Amino acid sequence: PRNMRYLAALIAGALEVLAFSPFGWYPLSLASPALLFYLWIDASAYRCAWLGFLFGVGMFGAGVSWVYVSLHDYGNMPAALAGVTVAVFVLYLALFPAAVGALQARWRAAGAFLRATLVIPGLWALAEWLRGWLLSGFPWLSLGYSQTGWPLDGYSPLLGVYGVSWLTAVTAGALAAALAEPRRVALPAIAVVAAISALGLWTKTITWVQPAGEPIRAALVQGNVPLREKWRLDQRAPILRRYLALSENIAADLIVWPESSLPFYVDELDDGFWRRLQAHPADFVFGILERHADESGTKQYNSVVSVGSLISYYRKHHLVPFGEFLPLSWLLEWLLDYLHIPMSDLSSWPVVQGPLPAANNLMGITVCYEDAFPEDVRALLPQATVLINVSEDAWFGDSLGPHQRLQMARMRALETGRPMLRAGNTGISAIIDHRGEIVERSSQFVQAVVHGRVQPMAGSTPYVRVGNTGVIILTLLGLAAAAAGARRIR
Repeated sequence: PRNMRYLAALIAGALEVLAFSPFGWYPLSLASPALLFYLWIDASAYRCAWLGFLFGVGMFGAGVSWVYVSLHDYGNMPAALAGVTVAVFVLYLALFPAAVGALQARWRAAGAFLRATLVIPGLWALAEWLRGWLLSGFPWLSLGYSQTGWPLDGYSPLLGVYGVSWLTAVTAGALAAALAEPRRVALPAIAVVAAISALGLWTKTITWVQPAGEPIRAALVQGNVPLREKWRLDQRAPILRRYLALSENIAADLIVWPESSLPFYVDELDDGFWRRLQAHPADFVFGILERHADESGTKQYNSVVSVGSLISYYRKHHLVPFGEFLPLSWLLEWLLDYLHIPMSDLSSWPVVQGPLPAANNLMGITVCYEDAFPEDVRALLPQATVLINVSEDAWFGDSLGPHQRLQMARMRALETGRPMLRAGNTGISAIIDHRGEIVERSSQFVQAVVHGRVQPMAGSTPYVRVGNTGVIILTLLGLAAAAAGARRIR
């Protein structure tokens, strides 16, 4: 019955979330989209759009539920308004799989196998890529992230996360086609799944990059400062003392503190603080706020400082809408005044910035969710030999958000062939090697210092060289091949 199909799509979308971190139920990364693709095969364009929309409601409704925590628990938004805001956001995100469903139905003449293995995967990957930059972008729950640690992540250095999404969708599509037409396409479908999996395992054995110098002894300091205390004036000095005390006796080459770890502006820190850091045997990298006055007024930046023989700065470029800046501020300024979200009127640094020097290497810096955008990280390469992300994941509370962000950080390491040092105020702080494997990590909501060695890497993976252009070309070629196949069938 039609209603059962709609319910199945909704449930499949919700179950898809279990394929991502922290659950990692790998079979669902294939089974859930395969079920959706199967439902699409004999449905009209109208029904395909609704099936895709309901799948998206299930997936994003379950998978980005942490947005409610950020808005209500920490952003002071009333429960009803936060609920409505999240609902509208989920409905917007669900439009992307809905559009894929409607568009793929136009290739009906190509037959089930070509649609499921060429058309649907190509449109799916293009929709994820579009979602990753449209209206500032929201690349969460791209299908490729679910493959981290599994055979298909071997394609990450070649095609990036959207390429892995594409190949995951091809695999799921082959399963869907075999389910729809078992006698005719079962063997070709099995061949597709086997070939993609085997090639993925083989690509994991390829070394795309090479070591650069000696390993670095790194330490990530997780202060675990409650967000409700962080911006209170009476807590500023105790927080500063906490980070200095936790770092005092660390034997390391590099010490990393989280995003806005010190609730000061840079100009409020006295010379004694900077001398104390420079006297330490290790170099420091930490997040802090800056303010700069010009003819248009005072601008605030979410910045990162590296302190060694030199003091260098990185200013965040890719800001969080409604969290760090207000879109359409002329219309919605009242909302900012009503919510009283701390540090929500920041400016984006207007130019591309290079890596920062620290521990005799060049560090590719991202702040918080900047590392969710593969092209932002790619812009730091090949100069950077190590990646560093500083975060304030207290905004997510005890939700799926920090686990999903750690999985995305692992994908950035895989794509670039660079180790990633990820320091978060409340966790998860982690040292990730250039293969995307977690070397050391912290628990959440505890004070901790994560120690480990990372090997700086040099060279460029194929993805660093060509970016998302490679997967876009492949998906378009697949769509063209399906169109040509449809004409031959006619």
